[in-house]
Amino acid sequence: MTKLFGPIGILAGLAAGFAAQKGFERIWKLIDEEETPAPDQRRVSYPKLVASLLIEGAVFRVVKGMVDHGARRGFASATGRWPGEDSED
Repeated sequence: MTKLFGPIGILAGLAAGFAAQKGFERIWKLIDEEETPAPDQRRVSYPKLVASLLIEGAVFRVVKGMVDHGARRGFASATGRWPGEDSED
């Protein structure tokens, strides 16, 4: 079943990445009107960079996890088989 889920997982991951980026951009605009700081910017302060990276990481992890789990539930609903480890031991 994992082989059948592979393409679905890839598409879900791409969609999750796009959604997470948009979500992070919206959250950052609530915090600061300036553009998101990046590690390659010379004059960015460490506190601002750390805050940006922490928020971005959290948003990406949550969105990816939710989308992945939702895709797996949908796949299991359609096929009757869970793609991956089944925690009901």
